[in-house]
Amino acid sequence: MAHTSKPALEQAMASNVYFDRVHDIQAAKILPGEYYATTQHMLLVTVLGSCVAACLRDKVNGIGGMNHFMLPGSNSETVAAKGGRYGIDAMEMLLGRLQKLGAERRNIEARVFGGAAVIASMTETNVGERNAKFVLDFLQAEKIAVVSQDLLDVCPRKVYFFPSTGKAVVKKLRNLHNTTIEKREQAYRSHLQSLTDRTKSGSQS
Repeated sequence: MAHTSKPALEQAMASNVYFDRVHDIQAAKILPGEYYATTQHMLLVTVLGSCVAACLRDKVNGIGGMNHFMLPGSNSETVAAKGGRYGIDAMEMLLGRLQKLGAERRNIEARVFGGAAVIASMTETNVGERNAKFVLDFLQAEKIAVVSQDLLDVCPRKVYFFPSTGKAVVKKLRNLHNTTIEKREQAYRSHLQSLTDRTKSGSQS
């Protein structure tokens, strides 16, 4: 494929890059607020509760990536300050990085996952539904085709994405008996709120 002759130009925002012995391939684990784009044949992995991950890929050149975000957006900070924490920025940053790596906008397609109702304290805000609606609306507005989706439901998901081929595998974590995902998302949401509060406090001083 065309992308195999290009140098490794990965965006190493993912904090955990490792060799996956099960799939015998270099892999990156995408945590909330992170994204990763690559020209190489590798595996991108994430675990989702109410968060959403968008897997974007240039179907001609095999360049692709994944993001992971919890909330649709916030206007209280600049894109640079927010990083990939919010959906609007996570999508724009991933698209921008893919294009820098050589992806052509007209060739990009999307696979989207997540948005489950897994945090009892967040059901009143419908955060999973808001994330799912946001990502579909964003992609429609940008005229990017959604070739597959697995959104909403009540089960956490583990997503495996191979950008070079476009293959995506979703494992529903129906038998998850611990509260790891719920606690992680609650902690991450608290972190986002503290950052927003600090930004507001700073702008008022």
